[in-house]
Amino acid sequence: MVKNLRFMFLISILMFVTTTLAQTTTQTCKSQNFTNNAIFTSCRDLPQLTSYLHWTYDQTTGKLDIAFRHKGITDTNRWVAWAINPNNDLASSMNGAQALVAILQSSGTPKAYTSSIANSRTQLAESNISYPHSGLIATHENNEVTIYASITLPVGTPSLVHLWQDGAMSGSTPQMHDMTSANTQSKESLDLRSGASEQGSGGSSLSRRRNTHGVLNAISWGILMPLGAVIARYLKVFKSADPAWFYLHVTCQSAAYIVGVAGWGTGLKLGSDSAGVTYSTHRTLGIVIFCLGTLQVFALLLRPKKDHKIRFYWNLYHWGVGYATIIISIINIFKGFEALEVSAADRYDNWKHAYTGIIAALGGVAVLLEAYTWIIVIKRKKSENKLQGMNGTNGNGYGSRV
Repeated sequence: MVKNLRFMFLISILMFVTTTLAQTTTQTCKSQNFTNNAIFTSCRDLPQLTSYLHWTYDQTTGKLDIAFRHKGITDTNRWVAWAINPNNDLASSMNGAQALVAILQSSGTPKAYTSSIANSRTQLAESNISYPHSGLIATHENNEVTIYASITLPVGTPSLVHLWQDGAMSGSTPQMHDMTSANTQSKESLDLRSGASEQGSGGSSLSRRRNTHGVLNAISWGILMPLGAVIARYLKVFKSADPAWFYLHVTCQSAAYIVGVAGWGTGLKLGSDSAGVTYSTHRTLGIVIFCLGTLQVFALLLRPKKDHKIRFYWNLYHWGVGYATIIISIINIFKGFEALEVSAADRYDNWKHAYTGIIAALGGVAVLLEAYTWIIVIKRKKSENKLQGMNGTNGNGYGSRV
C-alpha cells in the first residue's frame, strides 16, 4: 500500500510539472505603467518588433489618445515611428501613412514630430499630417521609447490600419528600416472598440504557423521526451510500478515522436515559405533530432528480450540515442526562441522563461528522484545480500541503473 502511494505521488509530481505551460500567454501590456501616470482603457501587445499600443477612444468625438511603446532601443542613433494609414490600405500601408516620429538625441530627450509619408522611399522629413493632434511628446527610459499623442479621427471611425517601425540614423536623417519579416509585417488593421486585429492573410498565416511549430516542438521534443526518460529511469525502481512504468514511458515517447514529427514538418514548410530567411543551425539540429527520434522508434521495434545476449548493447544504444535526442532537442528549442526574438513581441520571451522553468523543474525533480531511488536500490541490495548470506542463493532485484 505504501509503495502504491509513493508511485502515485511521483506520478502526480511529474504531471504537475507538465501543466505549468498554461501560464505563458499573459499579455504584457496590461502590466505596463507610465511615468506621467497616464491611464488608457485598452492596450495591445503588437505582434512584431517588441512593441505595444495603449489607447483610449471616444467614437462620438473621434478623439484617440495613444501611447506607443517600443522596447530594445539601446543605441541613441535610432528612430522610432507609429503611423496611421488614412486609406485603410493594409497591403500598401506605408503609402500615404501619417506618422508620429521620435528621434533619439544625445541629450537623452527624444525629438517628437509628425511626418506625412508619400511612399516607401521616405526619409521621414518633418511635415504636417492630415489628422488634428495635440500633446505629442516622446520619452526614452529603460531602453524603451514611448510616443504620446492625442489624435482626432473622423467621428464614428470604428477601426484603423496602423503600422510601426524603427531604424538607424545617418547624422540627423532617418534611414530605411530593415527588411526582415518582422519589419515588413509590422502592420495591422485594428478595431478601436474591441481591440481585435488583422494582419492580412500572409502575415497572420505565417505567424500562426510559426507559433504552431514552436508549440508542437516545445511540448514534444522539449517536454514529453524528457518526461518519458524520467519515468523510465526512476519509476521502474518501484516494484509496484511494474509494468506500468514501461507503458507510460512508451506512451510518452510515442506521443513525443508523433507530435514532434508534425512540428518538424511545419518547420520545413516555414523554411520553404520564408525566402531569404535562414536559420541554418536551427534547421540542421532539427533534422538531426528527427533522425535520432526515428532511430529510437526502430529501437522499440527491434527490442530484444531481457535474457538475449545483445540486450546489454541494445540498452547502451537506446540510452545513448535517447539522451542525445533530449539534449539536442533542448538546445534547439532555445535556438528557436532566439529566432523568434528577432521578429516577435515579448510573449515569446515569456514562453522562453516558462519553458526554462519547466526544464528546471524537471531537472530538479530528476535530482531528487535520483537520490531517493539510489537510497531504495542500496537498501534493496543490502537486503538481498543478507538473504543470500542466509540461504546461499543469488537474487536479482529491481532498480538496475544500466
